[in-house]
Parts: sequence; C-alpha cells; structure tokens
Amino acid sequence: MRGVAIVGIGCTKFGEHWNKGIKELAVEAGIKAIEDCKISGKDIQLIIGGNMSGGMFAGQEHISALLADQLGLNPTAAIRTEAACASSAVALRVGYLAIMSGLYDIVAVGGVEKMTDVYGSQAITTLAGAMDQETEAYFGLTFPGAYALIANRHMYEYGTTREQLAMVAVKNHKNAIHNPIAQYRKAITVSDVLESPLVADPLRILDCSPITDGAAIVILTSADIAKKYTDTPIYIKASAQASDTLSIYDRKDITTLSATVKAARDAYAQAKIKPKDIDVAEVHDCFTINEIIAYEDLGFCKKGEGGKLIQMGETEIGGRIPVNTSGGLKAKGHPVGATGVAQIIELVEQLRGEAGKRQVKNCEWGLAHNVGGSGATVVVHILSNNR
Repeated sequence: MRGVAIVGIGCTKFGEHWNKGIKELAVEAGIKAIEDCKISGKDIQLIIGGNMSGGMFAGQEHISALLADQLGLNPTAAIRTEAACASSAVALRVGYLAIMSGLYDIVAVGGVEKMTDVYGSQAITTLAGAMDQETEAYFGLTFPGAYALIANRHMYEYGTTREQLAMVAVKNHKNAIHNPIAQYRKAITVSDVLESPLVADPLRILDCSPITDGAAIVILTSADIAKKYTDTPIYIKASAQASDTLSIYDRKDITTLSATVKAARDAYAQAKIKPKDIDVAEVHDCFTINEIIAYEDLGFCKKGEGGKLIQMGETEIGGRIPVNTSGGLKAKGHPVGATGVAQIIELVEQLRGEAGKRQVKNCEWGLAHNVGGSGATVVVHILSNNR
C-alpha cells in the first residue's frame, strides 16, 4: 500500500455568509486549494465531499454532483460522505484509502455546510438528526442537553469544575484571535463564560460552538509524486475510524467516548507512535466538556484528569500538548460538514510552519479528532512532515 500526502489546502472564512451559498463557499475553498499546490483541475481523478444535511439547511441534496459541477471538474467521479459532524473527516479517510489502493493518484477532499439560512429552531431540529430520533430527540433531548448530562456526570465522578470548563473556551478564543478564518476573534474571560446565558446546566452560551457557514478542501496525492506539486508535503501517517451506540443511554460510561478510545488506539498503532509524541492536536470541542474528555480518551492524560490538564496550562500554545491552536470549533466555528477537513488544514499549516502567531515550535506530529453526533462516529488522523 502507498503513502498519501496532502499537497494543497483551501478554506473559506468561517462565519455567517449571508451573500454566499453552498456553491460559492465550495468554489472559494476549491480554488484556494488548487492554487496552493499549483495543480490543474483536469489532473484530479476523484472528488469526495463531506456534508451533513444540505437538504435541511439549504434545500440542496446531491452535493457530490454539485461540487464536481461548480468546481469545473466534470466528468470527474464525485462522492458525498455523511457522518454528522464527522462527515468531512470520513471523506478524508475515503480519499486516503482510494489513493492507498492504487486506483487513484490525485484526489480532492473537502466539506461544506451552509447553516445560517434557517431559524435557530430548525437548525436544532436538523442537528438532532444525528442522534437517535425514537429514544432521544422525540422526547426533547438536544445536543446541548446530551452534553450537559455528560458534563454533570464527569463533574460528579472526577471533580471537574465549571471554571475548568470555562478555561477551555478562554484558551480557544485566545488562539482564534490569530486565525484569520475564525468566526470569533475575540478574547473572553472565565467570568464571561460563567456569566453568559444558561443553555443546559452546566453549559452556558460560551461553552457551546456556534452555527457556522464554511467550506474546506484539501488535495491528496500519492506520497511518491507529492513533491511534484509542493515543497512541503504533509503525510497522512494514520487514519482510523470507530463507532459507538447512537443513544448515550446505551453506553456503559457516558464520560468516555469509546469510539475515540478505539480510533485513537488504532491510529497510534498505524503511525507507530504514542500519545506523548503528538506535538499539536485539533480536537472536537463542540462543547467545552468535549475537549476535556478528548484529552483523556486520546491518552494525553489519565481518566478524570482532563480538567487539571487545562487548568495547568498544558494545552496552551507553549504547553506540553497544544490543543485547538485554530480556536477549535468553539471560536473558529463549526460548519458541521466542513469541520473535519478544517481541522486537517490547521495541522498542515502547523506542520509546514505557516501558522504565524499560532505556531507551535518544532512540530513533527499532528493529530485531528473529529466526532459525529454525541460520539457514535469518531475519526482520528495523524499527520507528519516527515515521510
């Protein structure tokens, strides 16, 4: 099996794009990715696009054909992947496997979501489609409610505090200030988080990721030809995916995302490294409790010590394991279908040494952790600037 490299990246600004639709967002990201690696569109042999719910958010299905059409790549084959908020991470994994198989040499992988053209209540209903309709959503459970249950249990079992949750949001907003594509480039304080409106106890508005529009695209090639297109290829050293129950009530322990544990274990084995070798990570912080649990499930600390990790500053830029240097979903934004590939783009910039004031020194290994729903799907990728 062949190695796979990322040679081009392109991303729109994340936020509320009232004057742009799915087409415009996808084209903008696609042009940036192609220009980044100076590749020709006619060289792309396969397109894979992640999208959670174009039909309900924007009235647009058949996203794969739309991408091929609007990017001017017909008659290139195109595939859509859907795995809730992990849709584009799954797209990346499919592209990775397509090149590894030897059937393709150059693949465009991306994700897009246009979420702001519907009322908030409709957005909540659409997102609830990623949980079990019959046993959760039908009875009024929402994702903030589900993660509030998880947060309360984690606080009860391990002593995690409201202040520690707030510190996640503060850190990620601080990082987003230096990210030109971030939705919220504004510093906040622990007091700001604790005094913001309550959403689902103990989670408040500033514990929650926003509704976001955006698109992100990367160009993959086989490792053997990567330097034909860029002087700084970034290699995908591991790609792992795992599943868990759709409903949280069916899980043995709601403070652990078992799919994260399994996917991470498989990814570390593929890359032949350990958690301590990771230099920078982008993790799925749709709510602040998610980032704390991700620290534990990814092996960055022992179970129950995620709150202490953020409190000690270990996940700050300059700390032992910088996490969400982009600002994370919390501050960079969370256009669900584009989130997974956007995480990858941040890691590519870090591993290239192009992250500016967000730059982590001496980066060699980066990890991306993307969650679908409340953890029913998890994808973990590990990247390196060394082949």
